[in-house]
Amino acid sequence: MQKQWKHKTTPNLEAVQTIQDTLNVDATIAKLLVQRGIQTFDEARDFFRPQLEHLHDPFLMKDMHKAVERIEKAIQNGEKILVFGDYDVDGTTAVAVVFSFLKRIHPHVGYYIPDRYTDGYGVSLRGIDFAKENGFTLIISLDCGIKANSQIDYSNSLGIDFIVGDHHRPGDEIPNALAVLDPKQSDCPYPYKELSGCGVGFKLIQAYAQKNNIDEKEVFDFLDLVAVSIASDIVPLTGENRVLSYYGLKQLNEKPRPALEAILKYSNYNKSNKGKAELYFSRELTLTDLVFLIGPRINAAGRMENGKYAVRLLLSENIAEADEMGKKINDYNTERKSLDTQATKEALEEFDINDDLKNSKSTIVYNPDWHKGVIGIVASRLTEHYYRPTIVFTKSGDFLTGSARSVKDFDIYDAIEACNDLLEHWGGHKYAAGLSLKPENFAEFRERFEYIVTETLQGKELVPEIEIDEELVLQDITPKFIRILKQFAPFGPGNANPVFSSKQVKDSGQARVVGSNHIKMAVYQPEKSSFPIEAIAFHQGGHYLTINSGKKFDICYHIEENDWNGKCSLQLNVKDIKSDNC
Repeated sequence: MQKQWKHKTTPNLEAVQTIQDTLNVDATIAKLLVQRGIQTFDEARDFFRPQLEHLHDPFLMKDMHKAVERIEKAIQNGEKILVFGDYDVDGTTAVAVVFSFLKRIHPHVGYYIPDRYTDGYGVSLRGIDFAKENGFTLIISLDCGIKANSQIDYSNSLGIDFIVGDHHRPGDEIPNALAVLDPKQSDCPYPYKELSGCGVGFKLIQAYAQKNNIDEKEVFDFLDLVAVSIASDIVPLTGENRVLSYYGLKQLNEKPRPALEAILKYSNYNKSNKGKAELYFSRELTLTDLVFLIGPRINAAGRMENGKYAVRLLLSENIAEADEMGKKINDYNTERKSLDTQATKEALEEFDINDDLKNSKSTIVYNPDWHKGVIGIVASRLTEHYYRPTIVFTKSGDFLTGSARSVKDFDIYDAIEACNDLLEHWGGHKYAAGLSLKPENFAEFRERFEYIVTETLQGKELVPEIEIDEELVLQDITPKFIRILKQFAPFGPGNANPVFSSKQVKDSGQARVVGSNHIKMAVYQPEKSSFPIEAIAFHQGGHYLTINSGKKFDICYHIEENDWNGKCSLQLNVKDIKSDNC
């Protein structure tokens, strides 16, 4: 699909010059910093050197005092506490963090992960019944609960108190829980609004430790799991999330817990260590590794079986135990890949033969036989393929369950909420959401959703866009430039890995197609420099003839280090190629 290149506007030139002079960096680095809102020496210091003391006081969060006092009371009275979390990465890591912390100070703690098929998403009546039957008098929900009004009312009627720890958008009415921890509440004064669900759980244990004089190291021990949640839930890499992920990655690279070590072993990340579980790796893990290697495997348990297996793995205390669970989780991931590949193939085939789909502004597909655990992945792949707001539905019990993904600047949560009279449940974020409805409401929902998308995007062309931070001459990619650029990490939403462009480059004669439609080459700019730089263009084999012909072309790319067979070298990861012939 053709992509539109959009160069970011030149930031305030005075601020760029100030940063350039103050930090003694080149203009490109200064521009990248100003684009990220950094205009002073102190702001640059905090960006390049995140500190744990920059974390906000957890008691700034609304209801935090109430939550901590209720946990203290439960511990003092010997009550049973149930930690309840969603079945995805964010939910299971949150449960592992809070359960592990509480278990160190209180013997009567359990956890519950809802089953995707029997409980459904979020807080379930079945889970509350489990709490009642097993004598739990306090439930702490994590990564869910902000819209579980009726369920929490039911819990209250059974004499079970509820603390909600969530990060999703609240509905019009806040649940009647004893405490509701969610920085997105309109009246919550907490300074940072973009924590993950696990991040909210982390703030809860941070607050408890702070009030009860527990060494903060006991809390920071869980930052690796918080980093996994931040990466996998695609929350902004700004503010507190940057600090949490920075130190979480540091911990993961220096001393990974057995569970994450086992997951990485089965992901083949540590091939250079000949399959041994005793790490360390040939290069440092990045947030991207967490997204593509760790996250999918943790998610696979909830998609294919039950998220409790992911929690059981995350709680493993030794490598032998973790290795056994890691293999099980990896097997789930292999099964998941097979199912989502088949479902994606069928969805693409349906699009090819359905003229209504081809002429729509949105993509809504339904197949009762698709596995509920993979429809979110299928929705993501269709969105990438057709670049439209997309919802993929399957049958689940008496309802149709859908997973939604969006494109830039279209709030799919708002669009779904506008159809709430047709829905049984819904929730999520601007770019990803879930919903369920009765089969008889499906046709009307599809029609109304398409109308909302059409009206909202009226006059806008849906073309994937690549935002380019700065144009570079290849010879400007010096060791010093790369060294400073690496310090911009960890990368993610809100602090994206910079995209650069270079014009009129040529291949040095090494271009070849590798793997499944990728181009490996070495590029240089004849008028600027004759020194070629290695480059890889994934899924762009269609450009090979032009590149191999010796003609000039333009590229946009990330600058990265390629680790292969224990050797690390500079490489351009080419995101797109343009020329008169491409």
